[in-house]
Amino acid sequence: MERIMIVVTAVEAQNRFGDLIDQAQREPIEITRRGRPVAYVVCEHDHKALQDLNTRREKAVSWYANYRRATATSPEAAALTDADIDRLVHELRFRNARHSSPAFVPTR
Repeated sequence: MERIMIVVTAVEAQNRFGDLIDQAQREPIEITRRGRPVAYVVCEHDHKALQDLNTRREKAVSWYANYRRATATSPEAAALTDADIDRLVHELRFRNARHSSPAFVPTR
């Protein structure tokens, strides 16, 4: 659900900056110039939450890039078609289903 935000022009923001800082403690405020958003006034808590989110995103992107490098595909894997992959997945599912049937009892 999207929050409705207070929108003020740059001129209004300049004239009411103290009030906007107080209002920003309760909700973010969008500042526009010529009808387009140019800035936002947010409280410290919201700003830190955005920073934390950005940090988590950067870590996730870095982790994924490292994962992709570590699992770079071999030429053989790169040559597989979608049909080849579908066939392999079907074979693995069939094998797993066969081994998980009630008749299969693993021994220790």
